[in-house]
Amino acid sequence: MKILIFAGGSGTRLWPLSRKSHPKQFKKEFDGKSTLQLAVERVEKTFGTNNIYISTNEGYISLVKEQVPQIQASNIIGEPLKRDLAAAIGYNFVRLRKRGYKGPVAILWADQLMDNVSGFLDVLRKGETLVREEPNRLIFIGETPRYAENNVGWIHLGSREEDGTYEYRNWVYKPEIEKCNEMFSSGEWVWNTGYFVVDLDYTLSLYKEHQPSLYRQLLKIEESLGTLEEVEVISKLYPQLEAMHFDSAIVEKVPPDRAVVLKTNMGWSDPGTLYAMKEATVGNTGKNLSKGLTYEMNTFDSVVINEEDRKLLATVGLKNMIVVNTEDVILVVHKDNVTDISELVSGLARQKKLKK
Repeated sequence: MKILIFAGGSGTRLWPLSRKSHPKQFKKEFDGKSTLQLAVERVEKTFGTNNIYISTNEGYISLVKEQVPQIQASNIIGEPLKRDLAAAIGYNFVRLRKRGYKGPVAILWADQLMDNVSGFLDVLRKGETLVREEPNRLIFIGETPRYAENNVGWIHLGSREEDGTYEYRNWVYKPEIEKCNEMFSSGEWVWNTGYFVVDLDYTLSLYKEHQPSLYRQLLKIEESLGTLEEVEVISKLYPQLEAMHFDSAIVEKVPPDRAVVLKTNMGWSDPGTLYAMKEATVGNTGKNLSKGLTYEMNTFDSVVINEEDRKLLATVGLKNMIVVNTEDVILVVHKDNVTDISELVSGLARQKKLKK
């Protein structure tokens, strides 16, 4: 099976810790390792480095090579610019097909964490077996929820089948907290990790059926691969690819009977926001996540991070707050508003004096 790890995001939700020049997946925040390095370490012994592919922005290729030198250069795929995941997945899939590959592909992300790696590997192997037995379906990997998290997607499970899978009913993205509480209490829902195991040819057939215009452009790119026109064709066509998320472009079009869910308990977390980083490291408790030279007094359930060695960051009487101090930015935000940080960064970029 081929392992396709996506590492091209700019990490705006973790600003100012994550910057466009050095996004979150490359920051060595976890025992001196980045989440990209951890993502590769989890799978390399089981599936082999020759079967691991990294998809990233062209501007990050040197960072990828530096952090995971065991991955051969030809397996690091640079996207010319960001056109969202439907384009990125399709682009990588036609490249794999051009190399002559047929069979299962695991779609993974470079910015997530987990405690139970052996359980994760078991579910990947199970997904590979299921796809080889029946290629014409999608395998969702869902995590048993630990609490009512409203910053992730949720998958609705049907009945449990004899092969250990669950029927796939539907999924929702970031529901309101009241709805999350209902879903969590019901026991019928799991967190959507965004991990899939799919058949390469079947997935591309879904592009052909549901996104024909995008598929035709991907075919032109595929035809150019390995020719003298490759660079010119990709630089011309890739910017023209419609920016769509993989979920809305493909996944939502798949009938429920063409998908199954593998329910896992691998201690998965997506530290995709500053508050989610706290849950991933100290748990969903009243404890604080603090880093650097800090002092917290009567401060609870907060994130306090200081990247300046010669300045003390002190807090008094805070609850549910995020305070981040870097060399050039101080950010203060309530935990309920961390998802607005991407909008904040976009606003900064539109201000000439603040763009840098």
